[in-house]
Amino acid sequence: MALIVQKYGGTSVGTPEKIRNVARRLLETKGQGHSVVAVVSAMSGVTDSLLKLAREVSGSPTERELDVLLSTGEQTTIALTAMAVDDLGGKAISLTGAQAGIVTDGIHTKAKISNITPHRIHKMLDDGNIVIVAGFQGHTDSGAITTLGRGGSDLTAIAIAAALKADICQIYTDVDGVYTCDPRIVPTAKKIEVISYDEMLEMASSGSKVMQSRSVEFAKKFQVPFEVRSSFNNNPGTTVIEETPGMENVVVRGVSLERKQAKVTIQHVPDRPGVASRIFRTLADAHVIIDMIVQNVSIEGSTDISFTMNCEELAKMGHLLDNVVAEIGAGKIIKKEGVAKLSVVGIGMRSHSGVAAKLFEALSQGSINIQMITTSEIKTAVIIDESEIESAARLAHTAFGLDA
Repeated sequence: MALIVQKYGGTSVGTPEKIRNVARRLLETKGQGHSVVAVVSAMSGVTDSLLKLAREVSGSPTERELDVLLSTGEQTTIALTAMAVDDLGGKAISLTGAQAGIVTDGIHTKAKISNITPHRIHKMLDDGNIVIVAGFQGHTDSGAITTLGRGGSDLTAIAIAAALKADICQIYTDVDGVYTCDPRIVPTAKKIEVISYDEMLEMASSGSKVMQSRSVEFAKKFQVPFEVRSSFNNNPGTTVIEETPGMENVVVRGVSLERKQAKVTIQHVPDRPGVASRIFRTLADAHVIIDMIVQNVSIEGSTDISFTMNCEELAKMGHLLDNVVAEIGAGKIIKKEGVAKLSVVGIGMRSHSGVAAKLFEALSQGSINIQMITTSEIKTAVIIDESEIESAARLAHTAFGLDA
């Protein structure tokens, strides 16, 4: 008998009938002799509706109260799912994040899990229950409700699987698994059967919407094997595991794209120690998340520093850097929206040369201009105009032989 954690996203529990389908799947797994813990998201559209309500009653709702409000979405789903299991002849009990023992830090709307004490989950499992846990939420040591940010239910599932030492964590979503690229953009994309933690992490952080990057980091850290599969059929999904020697035979595993990016350039930054630290410490203290950073070669004692972020972070940044730029004696700040990031990912890049050259050649065939470039051991990423991102994805996908 195995201990299995299953996570169901918002589209999987979007209607009462879909919730009943989830309940049937939980009972089927339980009927195979396994212990089952389910982590569920809010029903599709509920979180957005709650955010809309918040903005209708307040121009600037506090993050603490937003967490209290948003956490109710998942609490609705756990209760409904438990009711559905009971109605189908099973035995289930629902737990909020706090009741499940999930303790976080105090950063509202983007909390990080500090620890999990799953004693209550173990007890409920021992009593023969299917345990249904609210994703996306936890509580601080002082009892304040917190939420884990976008994709937080994935993180909840992986973290609970690690705390319970589960045999497998199954991430059920509206797709069959992880594809070499988004099939809606590249129709010839194919499903990946097995992928390493590092590749999955790079694809998640580069725009693949199947998994949240923090959850993949957590899985890698605690060696939690997980599978991404569809909640609407029984097809095998994509298994994410530790790297194996044969994986390096595939040079590029997939192509990821991320829209709604923004590029910020600070011109004529004095080229002296501590200046870059001053800039990025200001952003870090405001919890602004930066992605790519590129610094030009110094000319006559000054340089340009460019960095990218999600457009939402750009709005958060506002005029935060104005005083810093004046203080360090830099030039003007140029903000540009309407850009996107394209990444090619694969652990085989460690032992194969020419990946960047092939990517650049493919983009040049489509007359696509590259604005920024960054590389890591297993990823090459570029910033281009958002209007060209789909064409770029198809060119790169074909260039690396990923078409089905």
